[in-house]
Amino acid sequence: MSAIHPAELSFITQHAPFDRMELAHVLWMMERMHLGYYAEGEVIVSPEQGVADSFLIIKQGVVHGEQNVAKAADSDTWLELMEGECFPLGALLANRPVASVYRAGSDAFCYELPAADFHILLVMSAPFRDFCTRRIANLLEHSKQVIQAQYSQESTEQQSLASPLSAVVRRAPITCSPETTVRQALATMSEQRIGSMVAVDEDGRPLGIMTLHDVLDRIAIPQIDLDQPVIGIMSSRLSSLPPQALAHEAALTMAKEGFRHVLVVENEKLVGLVSEKDLFALQRVGLRQIGSAIRNAESVAVLTRAATDIRRMAHNMMAQGVAPEQLMQFISAFNDLLTVRIVELEFKVAGLIGTQLHEGICWMALGSEGRFEQTLNTDQDNAIIFDVPQGMDAEQVRAQLLPVARRINEALAECGFPLCKGEIMASNPKWCLSLEEWKRTFNGWISGGSPEALLNASIFFDFRTLYGAERLTDHLRGWLARVASDNTRFLHMMAGNALRNRPPLGVVRDFVVGKENKLDLKMNGVTPFVDAARIFGLAAGVKETNTIQRLRTSAGKLNFREAEIDAWVDALLFIQVLRLRHHDEAIAQGAADDALDNLIDPEELNELDRRILKEAFRQARKLQSRLALEYQL
Repeated sequence: MSAIHPAELSFITQHAPFDRMELAHVLWMMERMHLGYYAEGEVIVSPEQGVADSFLIIKQGVVHGEQNVAKAADSDTWLELMEGECFPLGALLANRPVASVYRAGSDAFCYELPAADFHILLVMSAPFRDFCTRRIANLLEHSKQVIQAQYSQESTEQQSLASPLSAVVRRAPITCSPETTVRQALATMSEQRIGSMVAVDEDGRPLGIMTLHDVLDRIAIPQIDLDQPVIGIMSSRLSSLPPQALAHEAALTMAKEGFRHVLVVENEKLVGLVSEKDLFALQRVGLRQIGSAIRNAESVAVLTRAATDIRRMAHNMMAQGVAPEQLMQFISAFNDLLTVRIVELEFKVAGLIGTQLHEGICWMALGSEGRFEQTLNTDQDNAIIFDVPQGMDAEQVRAQLLPVARRINEALAECGFPLCKGEIMASNPKWCLSLEEWKRTFNGWISGGSPEALLNASIFFDFRTLYGAERLTDHLRGWLARVASDNTRFLHMMAGNALRNRPPLGVVRDFVVGKENKLDLKMNGVTPFVDAARIFGLAAGVKETNTIQRLRTSAGKLNFREAEIDAWVDALLFIQVLRLRHHDEAIAQGAADDALDNLIDPEELNELDRRILKEAFRQARKLQSRLALEYQL
């Protein structure tokens, strides 16, 4: 371009990554570009042209990427690029031909930069290099900053849960020996103005902890001898994490176990102490308080209020910028606690606690809860697995458990978890089975491969223990990993079924929308990732149920590239971010629990989020392409 018009510069700098580059570098790039025109249907770049020789930015029009990625596809068009988007990054970075045919979907004008100048620009501009090598991750970071800005008025001072504990620890730990008297320990706590004292051995290994809470319960009320060794009244039930663990892990530990402090330990030596106050001093709803309220609840009414607090907590965490993967873990962990407490209360009412039957019962989570992927919109997917005690048969056990399971399902519904419309609940006799009955059921699905079997597989293969005899689910998981990984026919049918659900990328428009011009982020966005990860996990024989863990654990066994996995994970997490925001906004507007949905109008998204959503759907297409390749579909 011989002369750079202000309008051209304005256009370029509206789009990532040019909006973050130094102006001098943008001008350098534009001075070396020329403008190319391509008529509708004309090939712009193709594999037959050899090594990619130009970096292109679409100025006007639409460009389609065509690649016969799977027989299940309705069209060879799998990629649509709009104004401001650039291509072909992968081919330029690898100095190879493109893998797809890029064709003008309409009359198109593209700015074109020679490959040699592209590589010089990579060296010159860090934002440009970062974008090209981490495209979706870079876009996601940009979006995250926008999201945090939207919530910033509520949380400008809140502690970041993404910080490592080494950054959260405020001071070196003040400790004592186990022989120190209670009186001396209390004096030190008063002098140092600290709320806890940890006893350590000669090598710095923690042995016990005393907190201000203990002073009342273990010292003041019993009026003990203050000259006795402090170790005698300390709690030896300690929770520790390494310095590199993130604050959200400490928060989860506090919430699950009811602790107020987590020890920071490296090479068995105490190096710090993190308190609940350190993490949540400015948070309206403390995680430990919610966990404590749930664990001590004696009625469904109390648990219903706790469920409301969980939603408020999720909103606060979104305001802090907590990553979606961590946020879903928090939501799932608290929903687990709530479910477990309901099960405990109902088992107690039924007189099951302490009986032989109780020792052989396990309440299982299925679906999104089984994968630790719950958002604020989730119905019930649960089941029971049990041992058959001597002198009884499975029908007799089931007859005792089904009325209890029905009361548990109804209590969960009161707490905001609607009853499953498909009756995938423990109160359904079909899903309250003995270990041997579960094996026969899974075997029937694996050997049969009917549409119903494939549907059930997509739900029930994601089971995990919530309450009770975990040994039963461990046994079933190990057995299933062996049986499923050996049955390539079943996995082939699951893959074919998964490929029928195509990400809603349009050929004429950005997206293929349904009723009311809306996208279903769960069915068409999240599900393609979940289904593919489940199949890869079963094929690799991994025991994880979480989608991201399945992808990462399967990668080495199936020879997937790390960069490929990272892009899939980033894409999935962005779609989950949109779901969480959508649910949070609906709750803020007074929507009832059973009125929450996953439907969004893409026209209501800002330009950045629309662009990232398109990229996320493209990654889903690439994941399905790999699935199709693995199973020759």
